Amino acid sequence: MLARQPAPRQRPGLSIEDNGHLSDARRPVQPAVGPTVAEDCGPWWSMQRGDDCLIATAIHNGSDLRPDVERAIALPREDRLREEDPHTGQAILDVPTHVIVHRSRFEIDLNRAEGEAVYRDPRQSWGLKVWREAPDDALVEASHHMHRQFYSMIAQLTDAVAHAHGRFVVLDVHSYNCRRDGAHAAPTPAAQAPDVNIGTYSMPRERWAFLLDPLLEAMRALDFDGRHLDVRENVAFQGRGELTRFVHERHPHDGCAIALEFRKFYMDEWTGIPDPQALMAMRKFVRETAALCRDLLHG
Repeated sequence: MLARQPAPRQRPGLSIEDNGHLSDARRPVQPAVGPTVAEDCGPWWSMQRGDDCLIATAIHNGSDLRPDVERAIALPREDRLREEDPHTGQAILDVPTHVIVHRSRFEIDLNRAEGEAVYRDPRQSWGLKVWREAPDDALVEASHHMHRQFYSMIAQLTDAVAHAHGRFVVLDVHSYNCRRDGAHAAPTPAAQAPDVNIGTYSMPRERWAFLLDPLLEAMRALDFDGRHLDVRENVAFQGRGELTRFVHERHPHDGCAIALEFRKFYMDEWTGIPDPQALMAMRKFVRETAALCRDLLHG
């Protein structure tokens, strides 16, 4: 059963149904820093609502699996972790309105359309064999149910933010691998793997050029632990995910959704061990990027 949560105090009238957690900005959500599998499944996601025109999301942050998926899955945890986006939830904590998903993309990939969101075929999952046997219809439907509930929540959240603030920005934060050939193999050449890849495929680019063009330039000038990051648009990825597409389709005139992909320079993608100093710098970088977006929206 889905529990009806009370509306956040800052925005009377906002009602969000989910199987996750709803809190206001005075009670910050504290997501797990490291990936764990919860014995009791735990919440699907955590959502914090603040009075802000920015929404940050980390929809591939999670590593949890519900028990029936965990029993059916063949892929070892370390292989799942390699394709998840650990610590992206920590990176967005300073954005007052944020959503952090706790379930693994191998249970349900919320950045794909519902019909493609359960990886049934290795061609959907980087050649990885995900299941011991083909998942049954009940397991798949339960995952699809979570997908529908997530997008129902996102619809209500974005509608409420648009109503309160007019134009708004979604920073959809992800990460990507650069050593796919092995832990000791040469990384993907820098020309093909920027530190930060900005994906804009579904965005009405001309409408948002006033924000995106100066944002890219300003992000390149931000201090990241004593250096500047290589920030480029549509190089490693184009931003073809379901979340940005959904926002742009639902809010064609007032919603700008930016897919922000960090190359996994902040962790060892094969062991999962993070660099704490880089994680702190990444959180600061997201916070400062959000501030730039606010200034450009209101400028």
